[in-house]
Amino acid sequence: MKSFMEYTPALQAKLSIYALISVLFLGACSDPATVGLELAPQNNQIGVFYKEFTLDAQVVLLDSFNTTNSGVLLVGNEVDDYFGKTTSTAYTRLYIDQTAERPKSDAVLDSVFFNFSTVSVNGSNLDKPKSYRVHLLNEPILDTLYYNFSTLSYKPTPILDAEILFGDKKDTLVKVPITNEAFINDLFTKMKRGQEFDNLFSFRRYLPGLAITSRDGDNATAGFSLGTNTGITVYYHALGDTTALKYSITTLSSRSFNSIASDRAGTPTSVITEYGKSYNTSPIVGMKAGLGLAMRVNTGPIDAFLDTLQGVIFNQVNLTIGALENQDAGNVPISSMVLKFVDSQNRVLLSSFNKAELHVQGDGQAQVIDDGKGNLIPNYLFASSAVVEYNSVDKLYRAGISSHLNAIYRGQIKRQDWLLYPSTPRDLSDDFKRSLRQFKVNKDKIKVTVIYSKIR
Repeated sequence: MKSFMEYTPALQAKLSIYALISVLFLGACSDPATVGLELAPQNNQIGVFYKEFTLDAQVVLLDSFNTTNSGVLLVGNEVDDYFGKTTSTAYTRLYIDQTAERPKSDAVLDSVFFNFSTVSVNGSNLDKPKSYRVHLLNEPILDTLYYNFSTLSYKPTPILDAEILFGDKKDTLVKVPITNEAFINDLFTKMKRGQEFDNLFSFRRYLPGLAITSRDGDNATAGFSLGTNTGITVYYHALGDTTALKYSITTLSSRSFNSIASDRAGTPTSVITEYGKSYNTSPIVGMKAGLGLAMRVNTGPIDAFLDTLQGVIFNQVNLTIGALENQDAGNVPISSMVLKFVDSQNRVLLSSFNKAELHVQGDGQAQVIDDGKGNLIPNYLFASSAVVEYNSVDKLYRAGISSHLNAIYRGQIKRQDWLLYPSTPRDLSDDFKRSLRQFKVNKDKIKVTVIYSKIR
């Protein structure tokens, strides 16, 4: 029996009459490249086929998650029925310019402010004030690596307890007066006369640094940038002179880290007890930045699909995740991600050439490159990685993986499972270290859609 495709030229003029007969021919056809497949949706090209299949996913808690010098002081307190309670505390050193002019011994103190240079705000009920407390550290921040589980001891009584109403302003400078009399009087006295301000080392022995905490129940997280705009500003004037003067204590060139505490008791993610292990939390899976809760995607169905094909070219292949589960409008999901290749133990696969991490490469990018010895190896360039981007209109993530699927089909690379990770080659930012953003999705909404043609 001839296949349906062989009859296509003769039937084009009478396609509407014979559509039903054609479908019956298709059902009886034994060609593995056409059995059980549909014509591309909204596409009238005969010989173009569409396939959609689902990929399974599990949740993985990443190990040894380094948050040292991420560039953002991350402070928040969030509660979610899937992720549980997540709390972020920021720790930072302070900085002084030892060449800056200090107040004279008879200078008069006017006021002391703490400045928050806000770069991000995420969460619920942002039209209500959120509380932030600034504590003095009891111990120094050392020249070592700190992780999201690291903590330091700080004084229980804060030098500042402030409420900030962000509203729609998520990138702003907030100045809050410090009213702790004992602290500001001691600070100004030492600033005028003490050896504590002679140099940076003496200063950090006096003030080892700060811990910034949030309030239970606020269900929001703010990111404050380090630098000249975050820190303490002391305003004063000389005796007999009304000219306003100031002395700044900033977080410029200051070592910092963010500590994340997680209480997942009573939630689907309470089963997650070990680092690096895959956990099934069906039917919902999700990712939580800061905590380091990532998602592993099982790509086995790709092999099963490709095994049914012979002599095809891929016109368009997309990975889609979503639509996502609902969350508050102010709780913006992770913006974009890459797809890391991982083994069965969730270890990221490395290039045999230079030990760089391997990622799914973007459409139109080389999937394999020459290692200089005539061997083709997987492209290890992070700059050309495929980016899984969030679209707020349809509430889903999408990435083009046509070139990737084609390379697997032609035997250039092996199919590997993926670890979704919130980093992009565009700005090299790492959402896992700079936010508590999250998303949740039903596993049956993680799909690959394929439009392809047969080669005649």
